[in-house]
Amino acid sequence: MTSLETERLRLRQFREDDLEAYAAIVADPETMTYMEGPRSRARAWIDIAWCLGHWQLRGYGLWAAEEKASGALVGRIGLLYPADWPGLEVGWLVARSHWGRGLATEGARASLAYAFETVGAEHVVSLIRPGNAASIRVAEKLGERLEGRSDVLGDEALVYGIEHPARESAD
Repeated sequence: MTSLETERLRLRQFREDDLEAYAAIVADPETMTYMEGPRSRARAWIDIAWCLGHWQLRGYGLWAAEEKASGALVGRIGLLYPADWPGLEVGWLVARSHWGRGLATEGARASLAYAFETVGAEHVVSLIRPGNAASIRVAEKLGERLEGRSDVLGDEALVYGIEHPARESAD
């Protein structure tokens, strides 16, 4: 399975030994404010298995986001497109202790390029809960614009999206 590197991040497949660090990230109520609330260690394991399964089913997915300098797991970033989803999504979840450093934008930008260049996507979305100003800023830095709203798993989401750059320039 593919991995990517940015200036500060290594986007790689999740490993079993990521469980403790990932469980700590998703157990934090502030980190998980817009992500269905904090999760147990058992649910963190299910999340990791879901990420790996998505790769098997779709050939792309969410990566474990590892800070290159320290080797610390800082979150998950990448692509997802589960059944009944509004579109191919670039998504990010970064631990609160790493907020404000531009890591979500850096990893999401690399993921977006992967979506267009490798996956062959023509359009990519980010689904963001209303009120999540930080994620809206990340989406806007990626060049995404508000396209509407959608019901996602019973919750309202803002749909930010972007067209493939070659397609946008042809319009």
